[in-house]
Amino acid sequence: MDGREETGPRCSCLPGPQAQSCCGSTGSAPAEEVRTATSRITLANRLDHLLARWGWNREGHRVEPGLYRLSRPAADSPVFASANYTLSFDALRSALVGVDAWILVLDTKGINVWCAAGKGTFGTDELVRRIRAAGLESVVSHRKIIVPQLGAPGIAAPEVARRSGFAVEYGPVRARDLPEYLKTHTAIPAMRRVEFPIADRIVLAPVELVLALPMFLAAIVLWYLAGPVAALAAASAILTGTVLFPILLPFVPTRDFSTKGLILGAIVALPFAFSFGTSPALPSWAAALSAVTVLLIMPAVVAYLALNFTGSSTFTSRTGVKKEIFRYVPVMAVMVVAGLLAGIALGASRLMGVI
Repeated sequence: MDGREETGPRCSCLPGPQAQSCCGSTGSAPAEEVRTATSRITLANRLDHLLARWGWNREGHRVEPGLYRLSRPAADSPVFASANYTLSFDALRSALVGVDAWILVLDTKGINVWCAAGKGTFGTDELVRRIRAAGLESVVSHRKIIVPQLGAPGIAAPEVARRSGFAVEYGPVRARDLPEYLKTHTAIPAMRRVEFPIADRIVLAPVELVLALPMFLAAIVLWYLAGPVAALAAASAILTGTVLFPILLPFVPTRDFSTKGLILGAIVALPFAFSFGTSPALPSWAAALSAVTVLLIMPAVVAYLALNFTGSSTFTSRTGVKKEIFRYVPVMAVMVVAGLLAGIALGASRLMGVI
């Protein structure tokens, strides 16, 4: 015997019209179709992951919301909640090799659990809605659903219990810890610890770079009018904000991402400011103005891209991000406007033959 309740003509534990009370069922069929999933990650799945990492077709990396059966679940099999972002769903199912389970996929608009919890799409209302739509009470004999720990900011467990009858159990941070967690349903401290190691940060760099690509190309074209060194400065600012910043994130002092970006941007801008400021081809005032232009624009651009990275990091909170936006975005805007005005003044001086 494998420990499952007996199924057959007299007692069916699978969802559907034959569901019986012997399985803890009410006898009513679930309102939505129950789909089937496996733990195997195919080549097509890996290609989808690669494209998602590079920001290709950002709206296309989704699975259908609803209830899925993984392997051969019974009425007493665990139920897991997941986002409908393919990388989140695939991470969960691939971690449950050999586990019979139900997976309830919430409609998070193709966004991962952490970000969706912050936006509210991986939230109490959606979880309750999906429990009801799947007729989960007629599928399982227990009343417990395991939610990823990173989804906790969006879930009010008492409210879910009151409205659906299902108790929320917070699983470990990482899906790969689930097999060990399921042995006792107790998370050791390491399973609760949220980490953001360099490998996880680097893997996010490609999509940040792709999102900044229009800005990257525009900056090169506009700055190239001022010469190849200016074009290199523009490219360096974008690469610093999208690639170098995620790598160096824990090592740059200060807590706010914006100030981290300002510091890193200033460091990268210094060689360019020195190059412009000591140029023998420019009068001293123009050289100084060129250096100031670089020192205003480059740190502001890097800081903006760094602030944008808050949505990808587990280091931040919603309230913290809001504070940063209101505190630092005006500063960035002033710096960019001042830098552009200085650049326009230099360009006008060239056109008039002053320099």
